[in-house]
Amino acid sequence: MTDDWAGFRSAFGADFHIELRGTGLRSGLMDALRDAVRGGRLAPGTRLPSSRTLATDLGIARNTVADAYAELVAEGWLTARQGSGTRVARRASPRRPGPTAGSVSSGAGSAATAPPQGRAPRVRPAYSLMPGTPDLSSFPRAEWLKAARRALTAAPHEALGYPDPYGRIELRTVLADYLARARGVYADPGRIVICAGYIHGLMLLSSVLRKRRVREVAVEAYGLDLHWQRLRDAGLRLPALPFDERGTRTEALGGAGLKGAGAVLLTPAHQFPMGVALPPDRRTAVVDWARGTGGLILEDDYDGEFRYDRQPVGALQGLDPERVVYLGTASKSLVPGLRLGWMVLPESLVPEVVGEKGESDWATGVLDQLTLAEFIGSGAYDRHVRAMRLRYRRRRDQLVDALAERAPGIRASGIAAGMHAVLELPPGTERTVCQAAAWQGLALEGLGRFHHPATPPGPDALVVGYGTPSDSAWSGTLDALCRVLP
Repeated sequence: MTDDWAGFRSAFGADFHIELRGTGLRSGLMDALRDAVRGGRLAPGTRLPSSRTLATDLGIARNTVADAYAELVAEGWLTARQGSGTRVARRASPRRPGPTAGSVSSGAGSAATAPPQGRAPRVRPAYSLMPGTPDLSSFPRAEWLKAARRALTAAPHEALGYPDPYGRIELRTVLADYLARARGVYADPGRIVICAGYIHGLMLLSSVLRKRRVREVAVEAYGLDLHWQRLRDAGLRLPALPFDERGTRTEALGGAGLKGAGAVLLTPAHQFPMGVALPPDRRTAVVDWARGTGGLILEDDYDGEFRYDRQPVGALQGLDPERVVYLGTASKSLVPGLRLGWMVLPESLVPEVVGEKGESDWATGVLDQLTLAEFIGSGAYDRHVRAMRLRYRRRRDQLVDALAERAPGIRASGIAAGMHAVLELPPGTERTVCQAAAWQGLALEGLGRFHHPATPPGPDALVVGYGTPSDSAWSGTLDALCRVLP
């Protein structure tokens, strides 16, 4: 496309000129609007024409303008509110010139006033239904502080030295008791290794698997690409297991395309993001596969404590502790900022994982480990989990009720457990709904975001994390969601 000048009439009736450059209409329009905001030609609060009007003036498709607007809203350059139209974001400041000779710069403060050229400013959305995050406002600060004081007072002097790569024995001991009682895990303290969250544990295991000459790890058809990438970083190939209405088809292990897998990564208690529990026959099938081939099962029990309408589903690890690696964290039950996780390992794997961590634990702080040990041992952890279970169940019920009243054509699934729901959408509408949500200042994810690229496309749907908002934000967030649903 040749350089093209075009104009449109602003909300005040004046012509405004933009220059479309490059070969892509949408990218050219986005670059032109960013330049206009940076340079101050589009002032904060300025209302832009409707996508239909601008498309007519520029002689391009309306969808091209709508897509450009939606992406600029998501980046924080524009805002979109029902009844107010699309406007230049008030936080998007015009570009300022750098200091001239003899001027005084305020250092870090100056860098914060405007983003580097070509990079959008980071603007937090007004509402968030992003899955995978708990209600951070509910963290039990007072109880945690009490536990920290007790733990620090009782800590022996040697605890403050260079940390043991296994993790503190105080934490491993109370975790063994808790996991056996609450999750059905066979968890001797000598089999537990503390890590800095799930990703850290996965990185350690990936390296150990490579050293064991494992070349492929089977994964589920839906999951987090962040986790898959950690496995790929270790040089592992990731064939995907098929998925149906009953969940992951573990009986396919050893079949066509999966014969080379030496391990499998699963979320058996509550599949992420589809929300189903792995049925008993498929649990048996994957354990039989591991026993027959010498393979390992990596069990991600990411939100195992939160069950509502069914009996708790115990950990898969209890079926065969020598073939299953159990991974858990405090990220969902407490907050991810603690960076505390744990692996319950087969006995033969313990020396290899500890060796991979090194002679000292450089990742997990001793004081946080001691505090969590005290927090669990005192019963405060159980009380907190019970309280959050009630809170999330209430949120889940309010979501279902709102859908029945305001979007009766939308069905929620995967809601018997966890902190998120899958909202099934009419075919072909997922992308449009996600764009509409961005215009509303609502952060959420479509199901396609979690789909393994090597498996057949799934249905159009949203993955809604109803655990994310604070109580004060929940009502407004629910309203924003209902406004964008078809």
